[in-house]
Amino acid sequence: MKKVITLLFLVSFGFIHAQKAFSGKGDMKVNVGANLQDGGSGIQGSIDFGLGENFSFGFVSTYLLGVDNFNGYYHGGPTYYSDYKPEFKDRFDAKARINANLSSVIGVEQLDVYPGLSLGLKNFGGHIGGRYFFTDGFGVFTEIGFPIAKYSDNNDMFDHLNNQATFSLGASFNL
Repeated sequence: MKKVITLLFLVSFGFIHAQKAFSGKGDMKVNVGANLQDGGSGIQGSIDFGLGENFSFGFVSTYLLGVDNFNGYYHGGPTYYSDYKPEFKDRFDAKARINANLSSVIGVEQLDVYPGLSLGLKNFGGHIGGRYFFTDGFGVFTEIGFPIAKYSDNNDMFDHLNNQATFSLGASFNL
């Protein structure tokens, strides 16, 4: 029971003393966390730079650490693949992105909700995320990304990696 009370106190203290999530021009946020998707999981890192009251641009990259190996015939072809592993190019993705930071629009300074668009190595896509800051320098984030237009016609057995809906969550830092 003491652990539950301590946890509730810490959570309520974090919400009471929460800080502004996005301050506009000159703001810089770094996110580091887990990336989860069908067929693999890995790490994601991103950085966003504030350009105006509700607008930022940045970069995001992902690298899949745990990926399901392929076993079987690919698209009914004559070659059988046994425990075929993806290469670095299949695991890595990098994107440039723009965000509409809506914390001042929704009226909650501690919560930055940011929909946006991204242009990457695998696709043109969109994302929607949120950051909540407990202190001036530390918070948490979550993000859902999705492809709008894929560059590939799925001729490779690992084209679906980093080219599908993704879910990310982790820590956010204010620099």
